[in-house]
Amino acid sequence: MNSPLPQRDVPWIPPELADADGFVGVGGDLSPRTLLRAYAEGVFPWYGEDDPILWWSPDPRAIIELEGPEPYGGLHVSRRLARTLRSGKFRITINQCFGQVIRACGENREGGTWITPEMIAAYEELHRLGFAHSVESWVGDTLAGGVYGVALGGLFAAESMFYRITDGSKAALAALVRRLKERRFVLLDVQMTTPHTERLGAFNIPRRTYLQRLRYAVRLRDVCFV
Repeated sequence: MNSPLPQRDVPWIPPELADADGFVGVGGDLSPRTLLRAYAEGVFPWYGEDDPILWWSPDPRAIIELEGPEPYGGLHVSRRLARTLRSGKFRITINQCFGQVIRACGENREGGTWITPEMIAAYEELHRLGFAHSVESWVGDTLAGGVYGVALGGLFAAESMFYRITDGSKAALAALVRRLKERRFVLLDVQMTTPHTERLGAFNIPRRTYLQRLRYAVRLRDVCFV
């Protein structure tokens, strides 16, 4: 007979025991304590507006490598995009309008969005506490694009990005990568690859490798996003 799993005070099982889709649990809450514990263990919430809170730890896991040539590491920056970034078309800010960025990321998504009012409130609280951050790109006074995520030790878990002006999200992501490299972050998690993120340099690593890198990253104490 198999031994019972030890009692856990979180609604997910250890990521190593996830099913084939990476599902690890259901229920719980989105309090700062729960969310930070989840990120530290390689787990994140992802669910629809009519669903209970669902927790995931996919295998493989997608990252963008921070090591590599300056200033963008493993981020793929085309010659055209590099010229645009050098031109000064976009003005970059940090944490200037987190609420606008997370709401914009949830707009106009086919098939609905996981960025529900409950999720927005939870991540705005993480932002208030200094764990969730946004990078914005602007053209004049117009918000052109942005990206947001969670920083924990040397981990930055990028949650979503958006654009309203062509290359606005790419400019924000490039600025994010530069900042992470400057601040000595070691792991940029993008959860799962899509054709778009693959073109930007995202690639998959085994979950086991991700968890090993994560354990090192979250222990770093001399790393700060702001």
